[in-house]
Amino acid sequence: MKEKDYWVETVLKIIKIELLKRKMTYHDLTEKLATIGVHETEANIKNKMSRGKFSAIFFLQCLIALGVEHLVLTDDLLK
Repeated sequence: MKEKDYWVETVLKIIKIELLKRKMTYHDLTEKLATIGVHETEANIKNKMSRGKFSAIFFLQCLIALGVEHLVLTDDLLK
């Protein structure tokens, strides 16, 4: 796996894991984002996730909207 692909997959996996932990969908994420003033459609979020292209700001907004207080980053996130 290319280094860039590794990082894209890692970021996507973090969001997906946090959604799974909370038994939430992308639709739920749109509602949570709206509560912090970020207005995205479900389709827009799906597109961002499928492309693997979004800003660090959007990544942090998702984590905050999901209520992530602690994030453990290890080299084995993709395993």
